[in-house]
Amino acid sequence: MNEVVETLLHVAASMGIDPGNPPTPMEAYRQNFDTLESSASREPAWLRDLRSGAMMRAESQGFPSMKNEDWHFTNVAPIAERIFDLPRAGAPVSAEVLTRLAYGQDWHTVVFVNGRHDAGASSGTLPRGVMVESLAGAIENDAGLIERHFSKLISAESATFSDLNTAFAHDGAVIRISADIVVDKPIHLLFISDPAAEGAAVHVRNLIFAERHSGCTIIESYVDVGADLYFTNAVTEVYVAEGARLSHYKLQTESTSAFHVGTIQAHQARSSRYESFSFATGAKLSRTNVYTTLAGDGAEVVMNGLYMVDGAQHVDHQTRIEHVAPNCPSHELYKGILDGRSHGVFNGKVYVHPEAQKTDGKQSNNNLLLSDQARVDTKPQLEIFADDVKCTHGATVGRLDETALFYMRSRGIGMLEARRLLTYAFAADVLEKIELDGLKEALEAQVLERFTG
Repeated sequence: MNEVVETLLHVAASMGIDPGNPPTPMEAYRQNFDTLESSASREPAWLRDLRSGAMMRAESQGFPSMKNEDWHFTNVAPIAERIFDLPRAGAPVSAEVLTRLAYGQDWHTVVFVNGRHDAGASSGTLPRGVMVESLAGAIENDAGLIERHFSKLISAESATFSDLNTAFAHDGAVIRISADIVVDKPIHLLFISDPAAEGAAVHVRNLIFAERHSGCTIIESYVDVGADLYFTNAVTEVYVAEGARLSHYKLQTESTSAFHVGTIQAHQARSSRYESFSFATGAKLSRTNVYTTLAGDGAEVVMNGLYMVDGAQHVDHQTRIEHVAPNCPSHELYKGILDGRSHGVFNGKVYVHPEAQKTDGKQSNNNLLLSDQARVDTKPQLEIFADDVKCTHGATVGRLDETALFYMRSRGIGMLEARRLLTYAFAADVLEKIELDGLKEALEAQVLERFTG
């Protein structure tokens, strides 16, 4: 027994760990980073420098606290005070599981297990003019493209988590839709956490380029297959060029013991259209940031979302639409359904620069509380520095309509069934905005099953 203890102490010492003085979580990140950096000799110097700078910023800034305005209602201590390991390689994914996770649809599917690309599980033949590659492969094959765009859109609001992602993300998806190419089938990025991710932090990084007058639908989904407690930290940077059309769906249905922080940052050129939809039902604590900059005349953005939580789950959505150019419409609708002791947060910002005349911005957040203990903090915001604009915003928090319940009861529908149907109707309103029929039907089925059995 003493020999075993001595061996463990020797291993700990070789890793720079003092058993009598265990590392803090951030010190553990540094130790893991140094381990990875020593094996990253094939990476270009610019990327190593970028990662090193991001790690140093994360150490200097630390994790955000509730004193920070953008994190005022979300306490990240469950993440910040826990040490997460590096993820191990995942097991092969069965065809049956892949079919289920792809909702049975014949999409172009790119699979990642515990943050690493699984080419064998991926499927679909992409048309000419469409490049879908793992980040690790793109760094080797087209380092110039990655160098010009990697980490160029990241915002300060999610700095520490994004910096940790920059430091640790060695894989993810790079998607490039060439000019004038319209992709008929959606591209599904499927991020799976399996039991080998237990107790680990999985950092994935995606880059999406929709070039001039191109069109595509991208689904980015995060799921677990047997994993329980782990941390997903994802960043996606999106470039939408002049006249391009991009529909982007993010689905977060991870383990209710896991943690999830995801950031989507988009940049839109003239006459582009970017549609974003966030669907969040998983994780013990989740935060989804969706930011876009309308940088070209006539650019348009549509942001919709639905979050459904119960038990002790905490779900936070932060959005920011920055109007820089004139004649840009933005429409936003987020809905939340909260039960048990769950807590929801919505913080939406619409910022209109002085040059952004003729802005047409609409923002709405509606929440349905199914329990006396459920609560939500909602804060839609407008900051307008132009004088020729049409902008509205609003939020509601309420319970099921008693009049509607009475009407349904009077026609022989039981109380439980009436409550379930009204709850489903509340959710279905925002799901109707999904233009991809296969995905809309799949998510409607999930909601219907959850609230009607």
